[in-house]
Order: sequence, then structure tokens, then C-alpha cells
Amino acid sequence: VIMSSDGSLLGAHISDRGQWYFPPAASVPQKFADCIVCYEDKRFYRHMGVHFLSIGRAIRQNLSKGEVVSGASTISMQVIRLSRPDSRRHIFEKMYEAVLATRLELRHSKKKILLLYASNAPFGGNVVGLEAASWRYFGRPPDELSWGESATLAVLPNSPSDIHLGKNRE
Repeated sequence: VIMSSDGSLLGAHISDRGQWYFPPAASVPQKFADCIVCYEDKRFYRHMGVHFLSIGRAIRQNLSKGEVVSGASTISMQVIRLSRPDSRRHIFEKMYEAVLATRLELRHSKKKILLLYASNAPFGGNVVGLEAASWRYFGRPPDELSWGESATLAVLPNSPSDIHLGKNRE
């Protein structure tokens, strides 16, 4: 990433891993933080990495439907999953993520956890992190996004291949 002294993006090149990944910002803009907490983890500020009522709800819904229709991952658990991309998806892995999420909560502030999430979440295609997504889709830094643009980016990590802004425009 090449930036001018006034913060304008002069140029960016794709990483060796084939992804658009900008250096993380120092903080997450409040609009995006509010949107991601509202969409992903409404109780983010009231739990210690795991929300047991959400786990119970997800188990009940998934058993009644006979398939996975609901998850119970908190933002902290998602940060752990993003940090372990080769981990397999099964119940024991989920329990291990819950333990690690609790440890993450004990060591870092909620602001830091949101920053870790925003800096490493997939935003469709080969776009990783809020900074890269903001520039890629809207042509400006995340702190200049509108509420609508922030909300749009907040839903992308949930299903980046389905909601990718370069596809499925309708």
C-alpha cells in the first residue's frame, strides 16, 4: 500500500498470498463497530467470549431442523477461527475455540478484539480486512464511510462468497 501524506491512496498491490490486505488501522470506526456488533454479536459487550444462551438456541434450532441452520459464534470466537484457518469444523474444535475466545477476552479489550476481527475478516473474493474492503468497494478509508456503507461491509464477512459486491448485484 502506498499512501500520500494526506492519507490518500496512491497505489496498492496484491500480496504474495493473492489477497488485498492493507495494514490494519489503529482503531475501528464507530459506525462499523456498531454495525458489526448489531449484526454479528448483539451481546458482545456483555459476555466473556462465549454466550451460552446463544449456544443453547443454536443447538435447539439445528437439532429441530436436522441440519446446521444457526451458529453461536461470538465475535471473539470468530477472531480465534480467523487466526486458525486450517482448523477443522466439528464440535470439539468449537469447544476449543470457546476456551481460546475466553482467554482472548481476558487478555485484550473489546476495542482490540473488534480491531482484530475487522483487520482479518474476509470481505468477498480476495479482499481481507476492513481497510482493504473500504478502499476496494467504496474508494475511501473506513472512517469516511456512511452508515449504509458500514452496514454493507458489516454483513460481508458472514457470507463473503454469496454477498460479494462484484457479483450478485441484484
